[in-house]
Amino acid sequence: MTAITPHTKRKRVAVLISGRGSNMMALVDAAGAPDSPVDIVIVFSNRMDAPGLDYARRNGIDTFALSHKAFNLRQDFDQAVSDKLTARKIDLVCLAGYMRLLSDAFCQQWQGRMINMHPSLLPAFKGLDTHQRVLDAGETEHGCSVHFVTPSLDDGPIILQAKVPVFVSDTAETLAARVLVEEHRIYPLALAMVARGEAVFQ
Repeated sequence: MTAITPHTKRKRVAVLISGRGSNMMALVDAAGAPDSPVDIVIVFSNRMDAPGLDYARRNGIDTFALSHKAFNLRQDFDQAVSDKLTARKIDLVCLAGYMRLLSDAFCQQWQGRMINMHPSLLPAFKGLDTHQRVLDAGETEHGCSVHFVTPSLDDGPIILQAKVPVFVSDTAETLAARVLVEEHRIYPLALAMVARGEAVFQ
């Protein structure tokens, strides 16, 4: 029998969500492949009623939820989350529609091991409402980016990007739907690259 080496052992991944978690679903689906380098071992939400938690449970994945409203300080909430992830021996963290600004301490603790999906071609259109802002700016191209997370908002090193055309007939909703297809495609690819050591924070 061939011994499992650190290079072939699957990385233990936590996914953080605040809502439906469609990107989390894409990550879970991809992790089910026999050659996947990751196991999604826990899904966390800062909202107790996040629909994505039910999906995770139905797929046999442990979940936990903790309301940030129970904490006076952002860093105290983040530390509670980090303690839980550390206790579960998490290797990598994926943000998937996690609608929380992270404390510097949390970002630094998981630096190089935490990635995020952002719905724009970074460094353009950081922050919220990217689809409408792209339309308002008259752009002809839009897309999404997977990047390493740093304390600066949407500013970490980019791992993968995907582009889509912007049509004259587009609304924010139709554009978002087209981008979402690409999000679901490249997020699992980017996570696999990080898990295999093909993409590293630098």
